[in-house]
Amino acid sequence: MKNSGNKIGKILINNNTYIMLLLLLIICAVISPDFFTLQNITNLLRQYSGTTIVCMGMLFVILTGGIDLSVGSIVALGSVMVAYALTTKGLGMFGAIALPLLCGLACGLLTGFFVAITNMASFVASLAMMTIARGVAYVISNGQPVQTPQNTIGRLGVANFAGAVPWLAIIALLFVVLFWIVLKYTSFGRIVIAIGSNEMAVRLAGIRTRWYKLAVYAISGVCSGMAGIIASSRTAIGTPIIGQGLELDAIAACVIGGASLSGGRGSVLKTVVGVFVLAFISNIMNLLAVPAYPQDIIKGAIIIASVLLQEFTANKSETI
Repeated sequence: MKNSGNKIGKILINNNTYIMLLLLLIICAVISPDFFTLQNITNLLRQYSGTTIVCMGMLFVILTGGIDLSVGSIVALGSVMVAYALTTKGLGMFGAIALPLLCGLACGLLTGFFVAITNMASFVASLAMMTIARGVAYVISNGQPVQTPQNTIGRLGVANFAGAVPWLAIIALLFVVLFWIVLKYTSFGRIVIAIGSNEMAVRLAGIRTRWYKLAVYAISGVCSGMAGIIASSRTAIGTPIIGQGLELDAIAACVIGGASLSGGRGSVLKTVVGVFVLAFISNIMNLLAVPAYPQDIIKGAIIIASVLLQEFTANKSETI
């Protein structure tokens, strides 16, 4: 009897993130009849597709025990680079896709260099990059939103597959599948987790951890650059003010999904659930016409409660 009780308890603890999402779905459906409409769900998928991609990169950084505060600024830089490419003769759509990704890669490599090669704290290195990337975005755009030409990148932001599923959501899904495969089935994924668990042991095994740490920041930068493309396609502009606070949402989604900020623990699928938890919380408050400032208070309180729950269940699972 005791063993069966322990098994049930372990199942509940291991799946607490999914249970949290299910309860939140039920609550949202009960308190707002507009929540489960096709239009609302489609808008949510479109709105949070970029955030999901950013969270994939952030998860890999967190798995190594690091943090990347520059993601929101790189999204802004990517957004501005899309508009710059589309309004500059000779660059066109190819430049609108390549430039943001290359800028994200460069920013990620630079942050990774300082973290992995010079042993600078990830908080400090990414904080500096956060300032630099947004500053560059302001310089390129002259501090103003830049309108993208009609019938270019903006078409992607409103296009649906089979008339219902946003193409942006499908792009995000492809990223999720790719990162899930890498984390679960490749040596790169296993080493990334091992670095966060015990970096010294990985070094003693003859693995050069610095290159893996450099790689995860580069990956995070590319993901943020891709999110910049998505942001520009949704709004049809490139603006240096977009993505403010996105780094906090990305970190929160990872932690709600069970990732440990000390590294070594995290899940791609549960991180996606974490994104949906944040999305549903924001969406239901908008549907209920809750003012913006109280929304931040409520959202922050729920995030703290979610993190405490994750820490509690993580400790509990070790004792069962």
